[in-house]
This record gives sequence, structure tokens and C-alpha cells, in this order.
Amino acid sequence: MQIQLKRIYDDAEPGDGFRVLVDRLWPRGVSKERAALDLWAKDVAPSSALRDAFHHGGLPWDDFASAYRTELAGNPALRALQAELAQHPVATLLFGAQDAQHNQAVILREVLLAG
Repeated sequence: MQIQLKRIYDDAEPGDGFRVLVDRLWPRGVSKERAALDLWAKDVAPSSALRDAFHHGGLPWDDFASAYRTELAGNPALRALQAELAQHPVATLLFGAQDAQHNQAVILREVLLAG
């Protein structure tokens, strides 16, 4: 299975395969039609407290990544997402963050590919 990453604000493309939004909050300014989602997996997104600590509280990236991995380890929604993604040869995890290297989708992709 191939898992790609893409900003939700970028246009949907046929090569995206199964499109999954992995943010807890709906991204501003994006209609449901434009998003062209197959699934909104908000239950695998970081908790509100962790997201706020990272985005507004100055939590360093490495600390955020570690805390998010811990949250995912105990999250049954992760297993459900893995089962869903296993049915598709290509999936794209969509995120709203401006930073393409430092966001929850990067970590989630690593965890999903590690199995």
C-alpha cells in the first residue's frame, strides 16, 4: 500500500486514491465538495490538548511527535483506519497545516507504514 501526504487546500487528483482527512477540525474555507473526501478520520488526529500545546503553546516538534505516537498506540481508531486503508492500493492523508514536514499526518503515515 502506498500512503501519500497532501494539504487539504491542494486540488484533488486522480492519483490521490483514497482521500482521508486526518485533522480533528474541519479546515477553514474548504467545502465538502472541494475536499473530495472518502473518509474523515478525526478520531486518529491528536487530542485537542496536544494540538493546542503544539500550535499555540510552543511544544517542540520532537515532544509533540512522541506524545502523538503515545496517543496513537492506545487509540482503537488507528486499527480501524489501518483496516480501511488496507483495502486501497493508494491512499492520501490530508492535513490543513501549512508546514508539510511538521504535522500529525507525517507521524501518522510513519505509524501506519510501520504496521
